[in-house]
Amino acid sequence: MIEPFRIDIPQPDLDDLADRLARTRWPNEVAVAGSDYGFPLARLKELADHWRDDYDWRKHEAALNELPHFRTEIDGQNIHFLHVRSPRPDALAVILTHGWPGSFLEFLDVIEPLSRDFHLVIPSIPGYGFSGPTHERGWDINRIARAWAELMQRLGYERYGAQGGDFGSGISMALGAVDPEHVVGVHVNYLPTRPNPNAGLDLSDVDEARLDKIRHLMTNRPPYQALQALTPQTIGYALTDSPVGQLVWIAERFAQWTDPRSTITDEQLLTNVALYWLTATAASSARLHHDTPRGAQPCPVPVGVAVLPHDITQSVRPLAERLYDIRHWSEFERGGHFAAMEVPELLAEDIRSFFVGLGPVELGDQRYEPLVS
Repeated sequence: MIEPFRIDIPQPDLDDLADRLARTRWPNEVAVAGSDYGFPLARLKELADHWRDDYDWRKHEAALNELPHFRTEIDGQNIHFLHVRSPRPDALAVILTHGWPGSFLEFLDVIEPLSRDFHLVIPSIPGYGFSGPTHERGWDINRIARAWAELMQRLGYERYGAQGGDFGSGISMALGAVDPEHVVGVHVNYLPTRPNPNAGLDLSDVDEARLDKIRHLMTNRPPYQALQALTPQTIGYALTDSPVGQLVWIAERFAQWTDPRSTITDEQLLTNVALYWLTATAASSARLHHDTPRGAQPCPVPVGVAVLPHDITQSVRPLAERLYDIRHWSEFERGGHFAAMEVPELLAEDIRSFFVGLGPVELGDQRYEPLVS
């Protein structure tokens, strides 16, 4: 059963948050530390002060409730999602999946341009936000993909596309593998390509530089990733008990993974952090790092790739083409890991171009031409 869902955070939860923020116990910081030791104290206090004194959750809650929210249960797990229908009845449906430390909120700025031409389904990953927390092992990207296939079937979509970044990329690729009869194509804005010394490819200097960056990350595993992959429950205690802990855990990722020219506002960042805090999903969201298998995911359907210059890594096309049926490849001039928030217009147009470009073979009897250029 699919039921309408309305966000309504209990006032005692908001009062508790304000009280905890007011009683934050701050560490000291060495002089002229910069970010050498971690996230700068002055910047974190600025964000925490804004969260405590100026940020208004109820304002954002009211705005979010203007969107069509729903919940259903699949495989014993609550699934929250937005379902925005296009004004054109023959529109192709596209399911958009976020990653960590993001949420369904990442896609708010692409809803309007994309819904002109596509029906949009925007779920919260199990363990995240209003889909969370999870209560059992095994919610990896493949199980999530099977849940998405069931969700799209319940919504009545016989043919649909998938899009995502970060974990949303892996989930979307896995969805193409578990439901290839219905998934017409997968568009991703994050596609890791691991070095393959046996590939026998003559790579450009740009591609070699990208591989060097990937090798460095593989050798120097980021601390957040190691903690969430190895002991998600342990780090979950600290993040669930301290709003400033949850804030810095996410704010540091946004600071490191976005384009320096990014226009993501403190209000957007704090709404995303508040979603994790108010749903107490720090631990359950971290478990996805623990449960998901490593390595490339098979995907037998057509794939489109958008490469962002300030993302964690940049894909190497010759390696990607060894693994996937690449039909579309874009190199953006700006943007980082949170593409839907940083460059929503560019991403929306790239998604549109990919699915329109698939043509009648993959899409069936109908051609999907954009309503606007």
